Amino acid sequence: MLAPGAGASMSSAWMNRMSDRLAEGGMRVVRFDFAYMRSRQETGSRRPPPKAEKLVDEYLAAVSDLRCKGRLLIGGKSMGGRVASLAAQSLFDQGRIAGLVCLGYPFHPPEKPDQLRTAHLAGLTCPTLIVQGERDPFGVRLEVEGYGLSRSIAVHWVTDGDHDLVPRRGSGASTRTNMADAVNEIVRFAQGLPQAR
Repeated sequence: MLAPGAGASMSSAWMNRMSDRLAEGGMRVVRFDFAYMRSRQETGSRRPPPKAEKLVDEYLAAVSDLRCKGRLLIGGKSMGGRVASLAAQSLFDQGRIAGLVCLGYPFHPPEKPDQLRTAHLAGLTCPTLIVQGERDPFGVRLEVEGYGLSRSIAVHWVTDGDHDLVPRRGSGASTRTNMADAVNEIVRFAQGLPQAR
C-alpha cells in the first residue's frame, strides 16, 4: 500500500510509474489519497497538508479497509512514507503488516538539517526499507548514516538520485535504471519477509 507525497496525488506520474514497475516485479499495489488531497482535487484549494501525525488515523483506516490477507507492506513517497512509518509499529505489533517501505524519506526539511523527523525511527522493530537518492535534499547519505536508526531499518542508496530518484546527466545512471534499481530492492526486501501473523 502506497500513499503519495505532500504535493501529489496517488495518480501522479511518479506514483503511476513506480506502481507499474512494482506490478511488473510481481507485486500487487494499492494506492490511496489522504482527505486533504481529495479536497484539493474537488475544490481546487491549495491549502498545505496537515502535519504528518494528524494523518496517521487515515493511514490506519486505509489498511483496515483493505482487509489484506497475506504479506502486506505499507509505505509511500516522501510524506506518505513518513505517515506510514508513524503507523507501522502498531500495525506490525498487531501482526497486520509484514514491513514498511519508504521512498524518499523526508528526514528533515530541505536546508534545515537540524529539524529531524527521526525520533520514532530509533526504536522501530518493524522490518523497514528506505529507498533514498544519494542527493536527496531531505537527507543525504552522510547525514543519514549518522542518525542512529534502528537495526530494523535498511537504507538503499540510489545512484546520484534526487528526491524523485532522478540522477544528473553524466552520472552514469538514468531515471529508468534508478527506478529499476529501487523496484528490484523493494521486491528483494518483500520476498525476504515472513507472512504477517
